[in-house]
Amino acid sequence: MSTPEEAPPTVGVKSSRDLAALPDTLERWLASRLPDSANPRVTELSVPSGTGMSTETVVFEAEWHEEGATRREGLVARIPPDPADMPIFPVYDIPKQFRVMSMVRELTDVPVPEPLWSEEDPGIVGQPFMIMRRVVGEVPPDNPLYLFGDNWLFDASEGEQRKLQERTVDILARLHAAPVQGFAFLQDGADGGTALRRLYQKEVLDYYAWVAKDVRSPLLERSLKWLEERWPVDEGEPVLSWGDARIGNMIYRDFEPVAVLDWEMASVGPREVDLAWCQFFHEFFHGVALKLGMPGMPSFMRRDDVVASYEKLTGHTCRDMDWYGLFAATRFAINALRVGLRSIHFGQSTMPDDVDQLLFHGADMEAMMAGTYWEGR
Repeated sequence: MSTPEEAPPTVGVKSSRDLAALPDTLERWLASRLPDSANPRVTELSVPSGTGMSTETVVFEAEWHEEGATRREGLVARIPPDPADMPIFPVYDIPKQFRVMSMVRELTDVPVPEPLWSEEDPGIVGQPFMIMRRVVGEVPPDNPLYLFGDNWLFDASEGEQRKLQERTVDILARLHAAPVQGFAFLQDGADGGTALRRLYQKEVLDYYAWVAKDVRSPLLERSLKWLEERWPVDEGEPVLSWGDARIGNMIYRDFEPVAVLDWEMASVGPREVDLAWCQFFHEFFHGVALKLGMPGMPSFMRRDDVVASYEKLTGHTCRDMDWYGLFAATRFAINALRVGLRSIHFGQSTMPDDVDQLLFHGADMEAMMAGTYWEGR
């Protein structure tokens, strides 16, 4: 199987939303949520271009009258894409995300933006949405990738990069210490079996069936077979799993995490799910940089370092990391297949003769199954 020797396509949001009309819409909506005399105004509305995977993120300033004074807030709206825009995921459960974020703030000391309002009526902006308080800081960019250079993280000292890495792992350790019973609602409607089996069914098998429909990927199906044949013997006690655990979904100040973002993939599962996802994404991005003739960041977010830091913080012995690495790569491959099919749908590309060419990290998956991918990493 051949794979493109180039950067993966941006997994952004194709939006048909009228941003010019959004300030007035949000002003009317805020007026319905605030006291009658608030007279809210929305200004400086923008959509960040350097980050984002699926849900639209709208950043804006709002001011209103409150108790005889003018109150000003930096706010962020999270809005699922319109179904006509061929979204990445089949379901965007805004009330669930709002509840997860609220519970994380209540039950842990993990920094999460304060969720303020959740609106379930799709008639306001075309989809349900939520509003949270804005957290100011820096995010490792996705577009272009932070490993491509000319950004605050790439240009930082090795000590600063190490600090960010260690503080990020600490966030995962603290999140996994949350009382998991408080998040039992994340498994509502799930079939029986272990937490990992339920996660695998929903986020891998069901997602693949929804994405692929009548398109089959031989590589993905070999990967599924590999995972089934080597299923972990001991999954460990399940924890709250962030799901989209990567540094591009955190806001930092002075290389310290000050906000954990993007909770649409939150679930209950083994600790290794988040660890592998976090580390795999950096390793994959690093490989892309190398293919493009860039130096990448070879000493940053190495798997052995990440695992050692996590084990020291938690006392947990991480198991089956090769398995969880391919699990992460497989989940991402289904996502990549959706991105590729979506690009074809909108006329941006054509269907290749080999559907596996849509999986832009297919060579990495082959190496994982061959047992060679993690050598020297």
